[in-house]
Amino acid sequence: MLELSRTPLLTDLYELTMLQTYYEHGMTGNAVFEFFVRSGKNPGRRGFYVSAGLEQALEWLERLRFQPAELDWVANCGVFRPEFVDRLAALRFTGDVYAMAEGSVFFPEEPSLRVSAPLPEAQLIESRLMNILHYQTLIATKAARCRLAAQQRNLVDFGLRRAHGGEAGLWAARATYIGGFSGSATCLANAYYGVPVAGTMAHSFILAHPSETEAFLRFARSHPTNVILLIDTYDTEAAARKVVELAPGLSRQGIQIQGVRIDSGNLAEHARRVRAILDEGNLRETAILVSGGLDEHQIHDLVASGAPIDGFGVGSKVNSSADLPFLDSAYKLHQFDGKACGKLSEGKSDLPGTKQIYRQLDTNHMMMGDVIGLEGELIEGQPLLQPVMQEGQRTSAPETLQILRDRLAANVAALPEPYLRLQDAPPFPVVLSEKLRTLNRKLQTHTGR
Repeated sequence: MLELSRTPLLTDLYELTMLQTYYEHGMTGNAVFEFFVRSGKNPGRRGFYVSAGLEQALEWLERLRFQPAELDWVANCGVFRPEFVDRLAALRFTGDVYAMAEGSVFFPEEPSLRVSAPLPEAQLIESRLMNILHYQTLIATKAARCRLAAQQRNLVDFGLRRAHGGEAGLWAARATYIGGFSGSATCLANAYYGVPVAGTMAHSFILAHPSETEAFLRFARSHPTNVILLIDTYDTEAAARKVVELAPGLSRQGIQIQGVRIDSGNLAEHARRVRAILDEGNLRETAILVSGGLDEHQIHDLVASGAPIDGFGVGSKVNSSADLPFLDSAYKLHQFDGKACGKLSEGKSDLPGTKQIYRQLDTNHMMMGDVIGLEGELIEGQPLLQPVMQEGQRTSAPETLQILRDRLAANVAALPEPYLRLQDAPPFPVVLSEKLRTLNRKLQTHTGR
């Protein structure tokens, strides 16, 4: 049985066909590939992206190897030669990786990760490495935007059931937590990553009881420290009044109603009415949580309306990044055997050479701009790409999710306001160094060999 999270066969066929040809012609020199997001089309322009997924990428690289069942598939699929199978049996990732720390913000055309390894190794990892980095970057960015919209209000990931597969749901819980969410309803995210777990109840729980009142009582007595009641199954305001009626009796039993959740209708108007009912019933500390098709845009509008909402359950639109379901990301060869290279394709050209990102701050430690330069250039600013793997081994232990969250919060706090806008943020100032511009011009005038 192949292990999905580890198998090198979770890749595109052309990665393997290229490898066979590389080996046949002795093309095993050092190659430099870089992962970046193109500036291209960006609906509802993102002012920044969030680097995420590095830990899973490094873990996969360290464990990369072909097991007997995988070698059997390569041998019997009718595409490859026997000697190539022998090469794969011995293949391990032996390269170096430089990357931005997870939780860093970055911008179009900036490589957030750089691989330096023998060409067959660096090529083989392309598809799965992109799969890991792209998705978590996409979702962490969306989550960070939700955090900006929600300000200090609670945010919980509710998206597993509509995530594009189990792995995606698990990674989304991790990425949203990095992005500033308070926790996730996905149990495995707590067991696997330590993401705080949170949840309420379903409408089916209410429907399975003869009355809302009985459902509320049973749930409260069964979970006395987590009493968040779903009140929109029938009549939202009527249910809020039932909560008020039940509260004194529950209080005498030592049970406090922490919150209520509204999942449908005009959320702002329901929240106002429910808040008035709860306050009148001396439940001023009972929070109001809303959910139902939310992302940063709806959250922004609800907050701007002044609706008395304490938290948001956010699912489908974030786990799928519905308004921008993929980033135009790429993993491209930019140096081979010591020679810089890059694509010249119309609309898909990229920057040649082994590069570094230099981040420049003003005297208040606010971000002023980034310079993309060549590795080793003497450029003012903080170099963002740091060694995270050498000769196939990680250079340090994994960072905690709290460190990643804190890093992102600090990065966002250092971004000037225009780049935090949820709609049509202006491009962040990113310039090329003179040496990189010169190298790029040489590449652009080179029309083929």
